Amino acid sequence: MGRFVFRRTLSLIGVLFAISVLTFLIFTAIPHPELQLAGRFPTEATLAHIRHQWGFDRPVYIRYLLIMKLIFTGQIISYTQQVNVVHQIWVYLPVTLSLAIGAGIIWLSVGILFGLLSAWRAGRWLDRGLTVLSMIGVSMPVFFLGAVLSYYVGFKLGWLPASDYVKFTTSPWEWLKHMIMPWFALSVLFIGVYSRVLRSTILDTVNDDYVRTAKAKGLSERQVMTRHVLRNSMIPIITLFGLDFAAVIGGGAILTETVFNLHGVGQYAAQSVQALDIPPVLVITMFGAFMVVLIGAVIDVVYAMLDPRIRL
Repeated sequence: MGRFVFRRTLSLIGVLFAISVLTFLIFTAIPHPELQLAGRFPTEATLAHIRHQWGFDRPVYIRYLLIMKLIFTGQIISYTQQVNVVHQIWVYLPVTLSLAIGAGIIWLSVGILFGLLSAWRAGRWLDRGLTVLSMIGVSMPVFFLGAVLSYYVGFKLGWLPASDYVKFTTSPWEWLKHMIMPWFALSVLFIGVYSRVLRSTILDTVNDDYVRTAKAKGLSERQVMTRHVLRNSMIPIITLFGLDFAAVIGGGAILTETVFNLHGVGQYAAQSVQALDIPPVLVITMFGAFMVVLIGAVIDVVYAMLDPRIRL
């Protein structure tokens, strides 16, 4: 297990380096980036300062080192808002984490439950009903569901707050009320996907040789399902969850945050793109990619714990 973790760590470092290089190359491919960074009506002194600060007047490898230094030391500044980008991301990250963790728990637990029930009653009315619900959830756009919930549950009925965010430290109860609708709107799509994937995997796994052997040993149906079938069927679910969760943290919940006016990383990215503010877009792109790779590495370690054959 130690060798596997060591090899995975080395590959992780290589992938992170490659991501930083690709992101840097995309950024430098923009023609005259100093004009984009300087805003409207820049002076020649401002342009010269930006060229020197970002290394536009130096060789490409020096420019790469300078930009990475600005990012990883937290000194990169948004030129349209004149704020520290890394600091802003840390300010918005608790909102995104609240949304991602709550929604992730919902879509993972409910998706596994629906998948188990569908596989257990495959071909029966329960399976068909859950299939219809899953297809509706997969087909429901997040912005549409969020807008409907916000209008009917928030404005018309007044059961829950329609928008905005309250810190957990300020009021745990208000924080919960403000997050229920965003959690539900974000998790519906994933519930449908996870339940379908788990159902298919379980139905494929129950016919494997090791499952028949476990039944022949006299194990109960529940023991066979939990110890053998479900354990191996969870591998694709863990893959999906790791990638989806990392994508949401890295700004993938743009629509949800926008509909419910949650000032998270996703909404910050959308506002930066709209304003053509390059430094936040650069940092958030790297942040999202790094989150996917890091959580992917953790998922690989969990794989190795679930299935020792993967360690080889």
